[in-house]
Amino acid sequence: MSPEERNVMRQRENLRRETIRRETEAAVRDSGLHLSPQERAQFESRYIQERRKVEQTLRQQIEAERQQQLPALIQQLKKEFQIDQPTKGPAAKPIESPKSKK
Repeated sequence: MSPEERNVMRQRENLRRETIRRETEAAVRDSGLHLSPQERAQFESRYIQERRKVEQTLRQQIEAERQQQLPALIQQLKKEFQIDQPTKGPAAKPIESPKSKK
């Protein structure tokens, strides 16, 4: 991986972490709880842990749905491209063998 690609990945990871940090702070604030620094750290840790579980579950659901829909998509595209493309190869015009010309 080139240094430029690593830099882009690093920036994306930093952005992701910053987003999670802001959302975690918002969750603490929105909870209305008045927490000690230790309790706040525990709350944030649990929030991040549970958030990961939710995101993993959502990724699995999306992947399962994608796998269910892909066969129909492939069939639809297959039909579209068979109609749009002229047939070519042996199926379009059978090649006569030398024996059949007698």
